[in-house]
Amino acid sequence: MKGAFLRLGLIAMAMGMASVASATPAACDRACLGKALDNFLGAVVAHDPSRVPLAIGFRQTQNSVLTPAGGGAWATISALGPLQRRYVDPAAGNAEFFGIATDAGQPAIVSIRLHVAGGQIGEAEWHIAHKGDPGITGKGSDVLFDPATLAANPPPQRVVPAAQRLPRDTLIAIVSSYFDALTNGSGRTALAHPGCKRFENGFAVFGHPISSGDPNDGYEGLSDCTSGYKGLRVATVAARRYLLVDEEAQVVVVSAVFVRKAGDARRRLHFMEMFGIDGGRIRTVHAAMFYPDPELPVPNWPPYDGNFPLVANPQPTK
Repeated sequence: MKGAFLRLGLIAMAMGMASVASATPAACDRACLGKALDNFLGAVVAHDPSRVPLAIGFRQTQNSVLTPAGGGAWATISALGPLQRRYVDPAAGNAEFFGIATDAGQPAIVSIRLHVAGGQIGEAEWHIAHKGDPGITGKGSDVLFDPATLAANPPPQRVVPAAQRLPRDTLIAIVSSYFDALTNGSGRTALAHPGCKRFENGFAVFGHPISSGDPNDGYEGLSDCTSGYKGLRVATVAARRYLLVDEEAQVVVVSAVFVRKAGDARRRLHFMEMFGIDGGRIRTVHAAMFYPDPELPVPNWPPYDGNFPLVANPQPTK
């Protein structure tokens, strides 16, 4: 009798476990993430958050400022533009849109990262750049901005043959070498192709004559994505977050903050960048970026190691 009860108990337990398993939401695959991203963008253009399943506690920032659903870009973006790139990462549950949109009637360069879990969108992180936004020295200077060049030189949108793909950890390590080189003030250790291209809000920051006199800077006498690191005076590339690794496209999406060296009055730089990687080296870098006000906490997402305002030391060390 005891054995019969034990068997019945085990059967009931197994049925209960199966019920729990069936109730657990399946992971969002590439198609699922792509659909979630498209639906979200459609809801933004329609100015209607009710069209997408936003999670309780949905968190959204726009250029690091906490913004409620329906606010910010939801009220101002009216159309997606001539360049649209989409990337997905089922392992992280993230999807990314990078491209051009019409925002408040003007062209804007937009990067947005979504996090999807349990069939709901829990996070949205926007970087939006416009012509005339404050530049590296704040008001009175303009951020780099060139949507026409971006449209003519987009990030890769492709399916790399499986035999040619590098695993996610390797892709992340390649991008890490780029940021480590920036902190070191020399591009020599960055794993990048000679002549690699970098676009900041569409503006090409490569292909210019090298003025440093360093024969190892740039490629064939012209600057590339590894040039000019010393002049940037980056103390650290803080708050590095590898938001998305699209192994199929061999694209890595990263957010980070350039913190300047002490005494440099230029603003911090906060960006989301798309790295196109070929053969173990960086081929292209496309950034959506802005120069935050010194008092604005950035990126306003964990782990927060770059999330602090820059304030003057009232008692500087002598």
